[in-house]
Amino acid sequence: MSQLHITEIFFSLQGETRTVGLPTVFVRLAGCPLHCLCCDSAYAFLGGDWVEIDDILKEVASYGAHYVTLTGGEPLAQEACLSLLERLCNAGYEVSLETSGALDVSGVDNRVVKVVDIKTPGSGEMDRTLFANLDHLFPHDQIKFVIGGREDYDWAKIILEKYKLTERCQVLFSPGSDEQSTRKLADWIIEDRLKVRLQIE
Repeated sequence: MSQLHITEIFFSLQGETRTVGLPTVFVRLAGCPLHCLCCDSAYAFLGGDWVEIDDILKEVASYGAHYVTLTGGEPLAQEACLSLLERLCNAGYEVSLETSGALDVSGVDNRVVKVVDIKTPGSGEMDRTLFANLDHLFPHDQIKFVIGGREDYDWAKIILEKYKLTERCQVLFSPGSDEQSTRKLADWIIEDRLKVRLQIE
């Protein structure tokens, strides 16, 4: 299939991950098999348009950017996503993929920076995390936890140690939406001297 179900394509500054602040083209794919309580893009579950991959590449090129992020929804829920990732890499872009961690990442082009969620208890989808994905991560990839409170934080610390995550790749802790959550999370990270990066969105 040479089409993808797209919610939007837009040009903005990256708000998270290690390329934060860099001009980036975002390709947001429609649909997701998960319904996380902390989802910030539930509008991508419905609607959208079917767009040819060639047309996606033309629109991405029109912005003249070096960085491209595929996000969702859940991009890997559409098989043609893998072809788009490969073609973006072949075109010379630095490409990242934001994925829920619930679907197999083994088929993703090795040049792509995979940003893989590990779902915390507060997400309501903790049991959907596919831990086998950890075996397909490279040092340039990133693991992300959304920390909604102390329960999520304590659980994430256990997972960090159990799977030696900071030895695999960079680990991101993303706080809840309010300023107080960010400050609390920062304090916990400092107190425990965790080798993780705090995302401030």
